[in-house]
Amino acid sequence: MINVSLGIFAYNEEKNIRQLLQAVEEQVLKKVELKEIIVVSSASKDRTDDIVREYEKKDPRIKLIVQNERKGKSSAINLFLKEATGDVLIIESADTIPAKNTIEKLAVPFYDETIGMTGGRPEPINNPKSFIGFAVCMMWHLHHRMALISPKIGEMASFRNMVKEIPEHSPVDEASIESIITHKGLKLKYVPDAIVHNKGPENVSDFIKQRRRIYAGHLWLQDNQDYTVVSQNSGLIIGLTMKELSLNPVKDLKIVFTIFLEIWGRFLGWYDYKILKKIPYKWDISESTKDLSKS
Repeated sequence: MINVSLGIFAYNEEKNIRQLLQAVEEQVLKKVELKEIIVVSSASKDRTDDIVREYEKKDPRIKLIVQNERKGKSSAINLFLKEATGDVLIIESADTIPAKNTIEKLAVPFYDETIGMTGGRPEPINNPKSFIGFAVCMMWHLHHRMALISPKIGEMASFRNMVKEIPEHSPVDEASIESIITHKGLKLKYVPDAIVHNKGPENVSDFIKQRRRIYAGHLWLQDNQDYTVVSQNSGLIIGLTMKELSLNPVKDLKIVFTIFLEIWGRFLGWYDYKILKKIPYKWDISESTKDLSKS
């Protein structure tokens, strides 16, 4: 039976960490074993550590690692990689919630020895009736459509325990792992029914901040790991976006504004990386994405 080590990465996640740990403990597992749950808390100043310690006392699989200085998620992942002992490693941000069978669905494909990494389908809880909620849902819908064509891993990633470390200054941790796995000759697999719930930004400022940081990170990845994610394929993105257009003028107007925000975010990301030489590996938090109990 495949055994799994789960890494959870937190920075001031008191609003979500309890329901996340509850969801992890309630996972339905038949073909895999969840061996350990390692929470890396990076200089959290709220009640995150206290809440994790409550669970640590009750569940011997849970271990808290406190990082005294916040050095970015990739640095926290490297701490997890040093401690994890499972055959398969799963990394998950503490501002997400997996569906009850997500860990099983992410791990089962590794019975095929050609598979090196899997990713599930992020589903935002944002209300699509608002403009920014529509934009968030549309971006993740396009992510899903792209991943069906060429696997694109995001939000919750699973991979064989063969990655010793990732570049500490990587702003795009899952993509950095994608690069390492594919360079080892193994395949990526998208598992669309492995659902992980997340929450996108709830205002334009946070939306642009997030898209800006991600695009700068992908430019860094091209330069430093010689790897390009599928979302950098402009032709594919344009084609998939055009298919979303309809005869509904309200929906189409929202799509046009979403495209504008994405273009603006990418321009700012390009400016940050190419002109300002900024590497956003320790990014400013988008506070509106943090509480999954609210949508």
